[in-house]
Amino acid sequence: MNLALEERCAALESALDAGDGRLPREVADRGRAVLAHVAARAGLSAEHTVVALAGATGSGKSSVFNALVGASLAGTGVQRPTTAHALAAVWGAGAQPLLDWLGVQDRRDMGQGAGTAARTRHGVGPGRRARPAPANGIPTGLVLLDLPDHDSVADEHRVRAERLVERADLLVWVVDPQKYADAALHERYLRPLARHADVTVLVLNQIDRLDADETRAVLTDLRRLAAQDGLDDVRVLAVSARTGDGIDELRGLLGQAAARRYAATERLAADVRAAADPVLAACQSDGAGPGRVADATLARLLAALEDAAGVEEVTTAVRRSTVRRAAAHTGWPPVRWLARLRPDPLRRLHLGPRAVTGARTSTEADRDLTPTSLPPAGATGTARTANAVRGYVDEALVGVPVAWTLVARERVGVAGLADELDRAVAGTPLLPARPARWWRAVGLLQWLLLATAAAGLLWLAALALAGYLRLPEPGTPMWGPIPAPSALLMGGVAAGLLLALLGMPLTRLAGRRRARTARRRLAVAVASVAQRRVVEPLAAELAALRTCRDQAARAASRR
Repeated sequence: MNLALEERCAALESALDAGDGRLPREVADRGRAVLAHVAARAGLSAEHTVVALAGATGSGKSSVFNALVGASLAGTGVQRPTTAHALAAVWGAGAQPLLDWLGVQDRRDMGQGAGTAARTRHGVGPGRRARPAPANGIPTGLVLLDLPDHDSVADEHRVRAERLVERADLLVWVVDPQKYADAALHERYLRPLARHADVTVLVLNQIDRLDADETRAVLTDLRRLAAQDGLDDVRVLAVSARTGDGIDELRGLLGQAAARRYAATERLAADVRAAADPVLAACQSDGAGPGRVADATLARLLAALEDAAGVEEVTTAVRRSTVRRAAAHTGWPPVRWLARLRPDPLRRLHLGPRAVTGARTSTEADRDLTPTSLPPAGATGTARTANAVRGYVDEALVGVPVAWTLVARERVGVAGLADELDRAVAGTPLLPARPARWWRAVGLLQWLLLATAAAGLLWLAALALAGYLRLPEPGTPMWGPIPAPSALLMGGVAAGLLLALLGMPLTRLAGRRRARTARRRLAVAVASVAQRRVVEPLAAELAALRTCRDQAARAASRR
């Protein structure tokens, strides 16, 4: 088996693997059977070329066989059918395993010449020399088979003939002037061999019954019928087994095939091409084939999935939670507890702050996730999601063969999609676990201002207590027109309240910024679900389709 045949077989195997479950069962089974047949034949004798003489009852096939070998080895007569079992004439030793594989038991060793051919039922008799002398102009390495009639009234005869037609390296179809146009011959045997023109020969026998003009007319019509069968370049010969006309030319053609050792490889390559043709047809796209999905279609899919995942609600919760947390850190300390009394919108959805970590696998992430308490999508949202997925799938599969489309639709569905979206939302870091630095700075400043006010209050309390106890009043420094303790108290309170008021628009701005960041992260998470559940399965199917088509085309090519 040469490299070209190996590559062709590898291409067919790749096409069958890519189309597993998509190709029609009979097409895939036929392809696998051909690969097994090629492997079996390639493991047998490469020194022998198997030539099968096939024909209908009365075509003179056995007579042609006898004329080629130069001896009356095959039985002929008026009783039909005359050939019940295949007969092999073998030139050269070492063909026993090949003949066993062919299932031919009646064998004649032609190594010592046709006149001394030995008959055996179990093998070819051993030759006395390593390379016997050629007999009848035929070189060593030819195995010539006389097959049972393909139109025999005995079913077992037809089965044996068809089995050997499938296994022979070179096929010689013997026809006669009366039945060369028989529909059964062309439809059942020749038409399926359209890929095998290089290893097929049509032989018109019994030309001794025709004059020259009639012979030319029949040959012309035979070539026309062969072309209709797809055998445009098939070789057509005219012979007469009775007179010997054309026999030398046919014998020379067979001898050339045996000497060059090309027929086996050509036959196997033709078998692979013939098996690749229906594979290629099964994975051919209608029209231009699948194309690129429009950006608008992908955008509709992502928008529907974001809606189903509750991205808008989560984004609003992030904004409000950010404002609440900022107020709890930057507000005036005596009233901060009021902000803490309000429930955290994110925690209400089971979406607390998370640290932003490196990428983890989905399995690792899923182990730590708690389902959110987001309300499930209603009937409208579910329908919108299903329609968006269906629209994307339909556009991606335009022109794709039906079998591939059905498999792709099975792989892409909305079952379990809501749970996967919920896990994606739950696994998205929405807020940092630590408060912002400026929150902490403002919070520290607020505590310093509160401490200042407290110091002024304690100072005033001490002065009031001294006056109540009628103790000598200590000197109180003045800061302008205001006593220092009063300035500390009023300034600390006023500054704290002013700082809290100034921080309110900043906290709202921070809430909007955090909400935008969270929305981008949620969009990425939802897009990853879309990629995993919709885009990648479709891309894998289309890639398998391209592989099947390209490899089948390579296996079926004539090069």
